[in-house]
Amino acid sequence: MSAVLPNAAGQAKRPTAALPSPAAANAAAASFAALTARLDYLDPADVEQVRLAYRFADEAHLGQIRASGEPYITHPIAVAAQCAEWKLDAQALMAALLHDAIEDCGVTKPELIERFGAAVAELVDGLTKLDKLQFNTREESQAESFRKMLLAMARDVRVILVKLADRSHNMRTLEDVPREKWGRISRETLDIYAPIAHRLGLNQTYRELQELAFRYLMPWRHKILDKAVAKARSRRRDLIQKVQKEVEAAFEQAGMKVRIAGREKTLYSIYKKMDEKHLSFAQVTDIYGFRVIVPTVTDCYTALGILHQMYKPVPGRFKDHIAIPKVNGYQSLHTTLVGPSGVNVEFQMRTEAMHVVAESGVAAHWLYKASHPDTDSAERLGTKWLQSLLDIQHETRDAAEFWDHVKIDLFPDAVYVFTPKSQILAMPRGATVVDFAYSIHSNVGDRTVAAKINGVQVPLRTELKNGDVIEVVTAAVSTPNPAWLGFVRTGRARSKIRHHLKSLAQAESQELGEKLLTQALRAEGIERLPAEDEDHRAIWEKLLRFTGNKSRAELLTDLGLGKRIASIVAKRLMLLMTERGEKPNALLITRERYTAHENVSQGAVVLDGSENASVQFAACCRPVPGDSIVGYLGRGEGLVVHQEDCAVARRLLHKDAERFIGVEWSDEPVRPFETTVLVTVANTKGVLARVASALASVEADITHVDMDDERAQDATDLRFLIAVRDRAHLDTVMRTLKRTPSVMKAQRLRAGQPA
Repeated sequence: MSAVLPNAAGQAKRPTAALPSPAAANAAAASFAALTARLDYLDPADVEQVRLAYRFADEAHLGQIRASGEPYITHPIAVAAQCAEWKLDAQALMAALLHDAIEDCGVTKPELIERFGAAVAELVDGLTKLDKLQFNTREESQAESFRKMLLAMARDVRVILVKLADRSHNMRTLEDVPREKWGRISRETLDIYAPIAHRLGLNQTYRELQELAFRYLMPWRHKILDKAVAKARSRRRDLIQKVQKEVEAAFEQAGMKVRIAGREKTLYSIYKKMDEKHLSFAQVTDIYGFRVIVPTVTDCYTALGILHQMYKPVPGRFKDHIAIPKVNGYQSLHTTLVGPSGVNVEFQMRTEAMHVVAESGVAAHWLYKASHPDTDSAERLGTKWLQSLLDIQHETRDAAEFWDHVKIDLFPDAVYVFTPKSQILAMPRGATVVDFAYSIHSNVGDRTVAAKINGVQVPLRTELKNGDVIEVVTAAVSTPNPAWLGFVRTGRARSKIRHHLKSLAQAESQELGEKLLTQALRAEGIERLPAEDEDHRAIWEKLLRFTGNKSRAELLTDLGLGKRIASIVAKRLMLLMTERGEKPNALLITRERYTAHENVSQGAVVLDGSENASVQFAACCRPVPGDSIVGYLGRGEGLVVHQEDCAVARRLLHKDAERFIGVEWSDEPVRPFETTVLVTVANTKGVLARVASALASVEADITHVDMDDERAQDATDLRFLIAVRDRAHLDTVMRTLKRTPSVMKAQRLRAGQPA
């Protein structure tokens, strides 16, 4: 397919209609002949199926020409050829040939199912972007199309292999595309497709995509670096040949059968290193390296010993990815040695099997099946990440949020840590204790209260380091803290925390909505809400049609969030119940309306501080138990509680009186409440400590402190955000502050006063 993201690489090869010349038709036929020559690993019946798919695609794309002037069919053939290199099965090759059929040729999915079976049609559909749907923005369209492809890939990894082959061929032929499109297509390749290839272990594809994207995104820098590397190559050719000869001689003397191949850092990785570490080209010393392919795992370590005897190793540059593989399945021993003339040379030791996985990642599964039909070793590569995509999708219904979570996990630079039972886990660099807890199980993450690293208690935001042994302490009553979103690193942890908070907020809003509707209904003379049973089903259905909600739960949630006004819904509900013969209670109407708050249109809600997300205490006036309060049902933001004399509340009451409801404090609040205190002090030594000590002596917790920015003067203002139990506790705090030496004035900051 052109590209999963709309109007991107698709522009690179959006077909134009024209009659193909005989020479062009012959070129397409020759391309397919070259493809069939590579299909010797398939059964004759499978090859015939691929041939049928080619004929169908050739007819579908008839008359379409690429930007280069070639027949369009040469692109699907090139994509299929790349898939054949990975030894993908016949279904994947057929999908590669047909991958633009739905998008560009008007072929339908049912038609593909009928011709080639459901599996091939699903693969093609997974590769087709969502052009047919209407989106508000290009970003929304991108995110939704990308989610579709990633989820198709999570169900069947062949989707992304075909997609990466498609993107590789588009990038190789990008020169034929108008120059103004180079930047967007290259940036997308660098940000999305190259990281996915890396995450799945397709290192060869990863390096090629990075190189091509760099070439078209920064042509000038690419050209300069290319020249510099070519010069360095010619200068150091003798040196590299000398190292290779010495190494080959050493292995021969040891009687080890090895295959040695030189490798050169890609231009993009050189550029990244220069950019990130602020180096000049001359300071990048590890441009050249060697790969040593040996028969067995033990030979890898033997080869390491031989090399370390020849040249001195650079301290801290040895990595054992065989004992601890990377998260994408990569295995090798890495060491950097000081070669002749003081030039650093990197060596990688691996077996043939590791080499296949290192270059082809998840595609190694098919390569292995082609040469070792009974081998299952590469089957699990990448599956853990793919499964995590499905987990994140389950928690996240919003496409942009889904993509936000996935992006975090695309860069698998890992640290390796241990559970108390010595099980090893790979976590992304920068991951915290909370990420570790969620990687064990979502229940462990949700209930985390504390943690120990290497036996020492640490804060939950502590970043993990290689070799840490982590023990997580949980409590059955604990729930995720919204503050965790500020430091967690993995998409899994982020999506689980957000999902829990959303579910919690919805449940609390629903409960508040039920309370509001019950109280509004009492003001209409009906004691309680109609039950959710067969007898009252018709009433609820009519009410939901009136409000436009899908379910009773959704209606109550909307009421709790302030998206609907309870008194209006209650009036309608009362009419519906009256039609069924249930009469309003005149005594109840009189009592409710007589005792109702003079400024509000609905009954009172009792607050004890346990309401969490459904009730917010306004930051403008910060009410505490004992203050006179009113509740404002904001549109979509739930119930906001203000002090009665708050200037903001008065403005809202004047503008939006019907949205105010009566609220009152519970006799026994379950937590302390925050309020702001302004303390003017004489600017003497130790004054802050004295004020803090005074607050601590009356059990007031300081949650934040702020002071004037201007230079030290005789007097200065300190603003404390403190947590108190109620108004009486606050009065005690104020008396204690006023008696404290160096305190000139202490007052509570109210709405409208300067903060």
